[in-house]
Amino acid sequence: MNGPGRRWQRRSYHHGNLKEVLLEAARKLIEEHGAFGFSLTEAARLAGVSPAAPYRHFRDRDALLAEVARSGFERFAARLDAAWNNGVPTPLSAFEALGRAYLTFARDEPASYAVMFETGASTEEGGEAIQAATSSPAAEKAFNVLLEAAAALCRKLPESERPPLKLVAMHIWTMSHGVASLFIQEGNAAKKVPLSPEEVLESGLLIYLKGLGVLPEAADEGPAAK
Repeated sequence: MNGPGRRWQRRSYHHGNLKEVLLEAARKLIEEHGAFGFSLTEAARLAGVSPAAPYRHFRDRDALLAEVARSGFERFAARLDAAWNNGVPTPLSAFEALGRAYLTFARDEPASYAVMFETGASTEEGGEAIQAATSSPAAEKAFNVLLEAAAALCRKLPESERPPLKLVAMHIWTMSHGVASLFIQEGNAAKKVPLSPEEVLESGLLIYLKGLGVLPEAADEGPAAK
């Protein structure tokens, strides 16, 4: 894990794990300096390898950042898929687990999350490379988990009353990302709200589902929905 305050220990390099060592170094540097605040040479230095070694895997720093994003999306998608668990035991409970998994990933992997959802990247700052990573199969898989959850939650609605499922999935993703960014990545909002990020997200999503008309009555009466 690469969260703030955790001590990063460099792995000893040997043939075969150079790529992962460089990714670990990049994630550490991202936490300290931001996505574009370091060079490939600095990543090599932190990894304990020669300045030329990274070029065996990455043509430049932007390619390294793109791999941080791509590999992050792979782990992110796996966590979301495991939390959703095909809607077991119920779509609503699985959906709540999905929201918690989203925030847990943002908390556990702040560097990867920051690059995965980097919004200020210009073309000169590696924007094209990161944009390509956000369109990768792993990123699409993560969105598809949310799409599957949206479909399961809206299934009981009459077909004529079902909202566009891609739009619902995007709303869910937007709300989850907003809470993660404000309460975990930035941290400032957490000081002003006497609720955990999980509680903020759960209550917001339940209000949203209630507005769609898909919230079961039992859940509507629960403490999280109040």
